[in-house]
Amino acid sequence: MTKPVVLIAEELSPATLDALGPDFEVRHVDGADRSALLPALTDVDAVLIRSATKIDAEALAAARNLKVVARAGVGLDNVDVPAATKAGVMVVNAPTSNITSAAELAVGLLLACARNIAPANEALRNGAWKRSKYGGVELLDKKVGVVGFGRIGQLVAERLKGFGVEILAYDPYVSVQRAGQLGARLVTLDELLAESDFITIHLPKTPETMGLIGKEALTKVKPSVRVINAARGGVLDEEALAAAIAEGRVAGAGLDVFATEPCTDSPLFAHESVVVTPHLGASTEEAQEKAGVAVARSVRLALGGDLVPDAVNVAGGAVAEEVRPGIDLVEKLGRVFTAFAGSVPVQLDVEVRGEITSHDVSVWELSALKGLFTDVTEDPVTYVNAPLLAKERGCESRLVTDEVSEDFRNVTTLHGTLADGTTLSVSGTLTGPKMVQKLIGINSYDLEIPISTHMAFFAYEDRPGVIGVVGKLLGDADVNIAGMQVSRDDDVGKALVALTVDSLIPADVIAAIEKEIGAETVRVVDLV
Repeated sequence: MTKPVVLIAEELSPATLDALGPDFEVRHVDGADRSALLPALTDVDAVLIRSATKIDAEALAAARNLKVVARAGVGLDNVDVPAATKAGVMVVNAPTSNITSAAELAVGLLLACARNIAPANEALRNGAWKRSKYGGVELLDKKVGVVGFGRIGQLVAERLKGFGVEILAYDPYVSVQRAGQLGARLVTLDELLAESDFITIHLPKTPETMGLIGKEALTKVKPSVRVINAARGGVLDEEALAAAIAEGRVAGAGLDVFATEPCTDSPLFAHESVVVTPHLGASTEEAQEKAGVAVARSVRLALGGDLVPDAVNVAGGAVAEEVRPGIDLVEKLGRVFTAFAGSVPVQLDVEVRGEITSHDVSVWELSALKGLFTDVTEDPVTYVNAPLLAKERGCESRLVTDEVSEDFRNVTTLHGTLADGTTLSVSGTLTGPKMVQKLIGINSYDLEIPISTHMAFFAYEDRPGVIGVVGKLLGDADVNIAGMQVSRDDDVGKALVALTVDSLIPADVIAAIEKEIGAETVRVVDLV
């Protein structure tokens, strides 16, 4: 059996290879060398990169088999995520790999600013002993304003509490109660600017945050304030900061990130009270190893057909263990739906009922869409591009949940409305300790038959002798019946026979059954 091919385009830790395991063919290339990268991508299933390899539309076009782009780090500036999504390629990163390293560096920059460590070090190395010039300030009883109280901001606050500081936090997405639980006082941005002795920035770079700490904000601070940015360049206006320091309106700063990188020339570099580092937030052995291991695990999940919590272009996120067995079931229900409908619905309701709704089952909507399109398009359908395919084909979907399920502990029904106004429902469930996948309903027909690789359905006028005819024709064709169930709709005098068989049913045999029993509906479902 051919192993999936994983291309490693940049240097990663040995632990990354260990986390991949023996199930893949691993190749290496210098991702920064475009002439080497593009041909190397031709037949790979996954590519692991850091920051030097650019995966754009051209690279994606060259990688016809590509299923996953894995960035061993946080940022994705070198990956064209929209183009990858359109191509059905999952993009994953390692969002928590560097949070401890980034938080520790922010604390280090803050301490370096407070005690003038960088200029004192340089002076002494140049033969000058300047104790009086480089006096600093203590952190004890000072106020530290944390702008952005997410994971890294909280880690910084946690570490600084040991210095006896008061933490002020600004974050419009954090409640007063949550901030209080973490030992911080939630304030407005203006309050934070006015009261803080130190300000440390931990915001993502978005259109809303660009230049947030700029000229106007820096008119509201104490002249003794020191500003730290180890988050993203551009959130802090570097020119405005340099002017404020030059004019004595800000005492100092510590920066690890810049609006344009690499940055080797800045008006900030002229000030001894500014300590700078070349974007070292994630540059620890531990962070690099965590990032490599995290994306290696994501690659294993993705190539195994599972959803990946760290995928940035797939809805759903983390999936509870109780929810995971239903993913494959719902995908198969989607394929059965399409086989019966013969077209894509204009509206699909994914109705989930029962105890399972105590968990987040939103991933099942995604699974249903993946199954819906698997057999109706030549393009590969993935968890990534299924929503795009639905949008392009005019299929709206929604998730409906209800904690009450009358006949089974949990039931999932795909209820769709077709373009001609007709409706179709397909229901399924998981039963027993082995979580057996069962089809339990198609429209008004009640069933309970295990879902199999090869299935066939015949609807006909209910009358004696039909089952014998079906069995004989299949037997004559050497097709073994694994399971059979007949369901009746007495209101209209119709019956539906559902079959699971051990092999494909030849087309001529299907045609013969249709003719002999006068079938009104014939549907064959092969879930290979």
